[in-house]
Amino acid sequence: MTNLEIAVKTVTNKRPPQVYITKVKQFEGSSCFVRRSQWTLEQLRQVNGIDSNRESPEFDLFFDNSSDQWVASSGSEKFTFFQILHHTCQRYLSDQKPEFINCQSRLFSGNSILHSAADSVTSAVQKASQALNERGERLGRAEESTAEMMNSAQQFADTAHKLAMKHKC
Repeated sequence: MTNLEIAVKTVTNKRPPQVYITKVKQFEGSSCFVRRSQWTLEQLRQVNGIDSNRESPEFDLFFDNSSDQWVASSGSEKFTFFQILHHTCQRYLSDQKPEFINCQSRLFSGNSILHSAADSVTSAVQKASQALNERGERLGRAEESTAEMMNSAQQFADTAHKLAMKHKC
């Protein structure tokens, strides 16, 4: 029987926030997930990528009093999980951060998917801001044209009224 195990990172709304790594399992033919294990981020001591020279999907997580073997669906999925986990540790752990061993060196470079996502969001915000500015300029020109047309229409109405009064007598 084939089954699927997934890691879920959760962050609470409490202050200070609590971050959990939860392993859930989905059995074949079922859409439900069952919680298998859960650890706090503070319990994580080591992330072992097993082989930094090839994109293998296997890795191990070591916690205070336990270890757990994991298999991602692909090497790139494992790398993405490591990037998110590393970023989460940097953000939420101030003291004792886990050791990342046997991991590809690009994990720690500035070219992570998180930076790429932030860059694309920044780019999208800049494009949206530029589009709003251009729209504002067009609306301003339309308002000026509308005011000019209203002024011309009023002058036409005044002239028509004067002509009507002149020819009425």
